[in-house]
Amino acid sequence: MSARERQRRIEMAETQSLQISRVKLGTQGLEVSKLGLGCMTLSGAYNDPLPEEEAISVIKHAFTRGITFFDTADVYGPNANEVLLGKALKQIPREKVQLATKFGIVGFKFPDLLVKGTPEYVRSCCEASLKRLDVEYIDLYYQHRVDPTVPIEETVGELKKLVEEGKVRYIGLSEASPDTIRRAHAVHPITALQIEWSLWTRDIEEEIVPLCRELGIGIVPYSPLGRGFFGGKGVLDNMPAHNALTVHHPRFQVENLGKNKSIYDRIEILAEKHQCTPPQLALAWVLHQGKDVVPIPGTTKIKNLDQNIGALSLKFTESDMGEISEAVPIDDVAGTRYFFGNDKDSWKFANTPPKDLRVSI
Repeated sequence: MSARERQRRIEMAETQSLQISRVKLGTQGLEVSKLGLGCMTLSGAYNDPLPEEEAISVIKHAFTRGITFFDTADVYGPNANEVLLGKALKQIPREKVQLATKFGIVGFKFPDLLVKGTPEYVRSCCEASLKRLDVEYIDLYYQHRVDPTVPIEETVGELKKLVEEGKVRYIGLSEASPDTIRRAHAVHPITALQIEWSLWTRDIEEEIVPLCRELGIGIVPYSPLGRGFFGGKGVLDNMPAHNALTVHHPRFQVENLGKNKSIYDRIEILAEKHQCTPPQLALAWVLHQGKDVVPIPGTTKIKNLDQNIGALSLKFTESDMGEISEAVPIDDVAGTRYFFGNDKDSWKFANTPPKDLRVSI
């Protein structure tokens, strides 16, 4: 057994007694575990779906380890992921769980996402999600992607009604532009923004992060491990099956993956220095971004889940954080972060028309 493997096993054992802290997500009162669980992969996406019993066991294990913040969406599966999470919730105390789901992605028309944010659609999606999850309320309800044809005031106006009716407790946005965030927040306080943030995706740091902190909005980074890259996907193991989303991701294309491997190599060296694994180092870097930052890495394996939890025990100094950041210069990352290279899905383009200027057709 190598020295690194021995260290990894020691760390895994130590996480068994690790207490996951709870933090306030935003300033509206929602309290969640410092680390969440993204449930999408349990129903397929980057991999084949897990058998139902096995998937539920992952969710239950996460809860026993202290994770109480679970993330899903109506489009995952599609619909199947909400049903799965609903079944898992029957086996753990609902009142101790913070359940987040999303609406807004209608489907796909290559290479674009089809989105919808009309008030009628908001309400119908919420009612359908409540039924699939078999719950009376949703703790955090996100607009999954911004509809550029519908004023955000109309979308959030309907979400506000759902809050007043007790069907939703807190409102969130995902991949929204600064203007959209401000306008939405003026209609009803936005509790959280879900957006991609990792060592190799840092485009939100200059505009989005300061804005969220100005408004008291929590940040929920998805893909904090670079869609598996910092776990060795495409570097240490073979590329996933043809139906995996990463097959269509620019950063995992052959011409880019070879260049990006040098980034992984540098992170691997730093992980050895800090006596952890590369994914733990990458996740801990995100966790260190602030108390208002709650990443939601997904996994289909309990051993990886435990390893992610182990990242909470890592403590970095300001100097450590600088060294890790400098190991992944953004200009060195080959390929965009958008599937099919379609940057129209970026938060930078997620604007909506002014409510009072929209023309009915």
